[in-house]
Amino acid sequence: MELKHYAFMIRKRLWLITAIVVISCSLAATYSYWYAKPQYEASAKLLVGQVKDGGGLMSSLDLNLINSNIQLIKTYKEIIKTPRIMGIVAEEYPQLNQTAGELASKVTVTSVNDTQVMSVTARDMSYENAARIVNAVSVVFSNEIPKLLQVDNVSILNQADPKAKAAPVAPNAKLNIAMAFVLSLLAGMGVAFLLEYLDDTIKTEEDVAEALGLPVLTVIPKFKESEAQPSGGSSRNMNQIPAPGRVGRKSNVSLDA
Repeated sequence: MELKHYAFMIRKRLWLITAIVVISCSLAATYSYWYAKPQYEASAKLLVGQVKDGGGLMSSLDLNLINSNIQLIKTYKEIIKTPRIMGIVAEEYPQLNQTAGELASKVTVTSVNDTQVMSVTARDMSYENAARIVNAVSVVFSNEIPKLLQVDNVSILNQADPKAKAAPVAPNAKLNIAMAFVLSLLAGMGVAFLLEYLDDTIKTEEDVAEALGLPVLTVIPKFKESEAQPSGGSSRNMNQIPAPGRVGRKSNVSLDA
């Protein structure tokens, strides 16, 4: 019974729910396609491993050394976004036109579990700028780590190409519209239930029984004027009988022939 009642409430205000969904999805699509500025991401890879004197990547496949390097990545991920590193990047690369705080807000550092590879990613409204930022951060970080921790175990695996053609990563119009659809649908149903809860008028026999605490004995249905007129060919031929005292006028009473 409760499910039928909820379904009735939804059908009753389906127009309101539909309007909220349509308006929300339209706004999300308009913002995503016309007003939101595209953003691009560029990434560089850093390898955390002991460097050989001859320029190789690792001196030996020492499992203990590899595990210690993997643990160091957690420290490196915090160091790379500190004002110490970002301040040097802003100072040595003035062509970026970025402060240390702006660089820190645009750069993210991630790592794949149980690997010695760090991924440094920068996001900007221009892919070329994002690539230049991430390359500058990678170079400065690899140069500063030996000074900070007295270990030379960070090397640049690959850098981003500023001239590469990349598609924007944001805004994701389809995702925005899908999220707007789900959220607006939930919001519309919530508004419909709220309006039904606040509506204390009596409309059905169930409302009467609930309000008075008495059983409903009978119900008088509501007819439209067109439904009250007799139908069929025989019922249309009616004799008009004048009312008493109103001879010469049309009567308001008619009888079937």
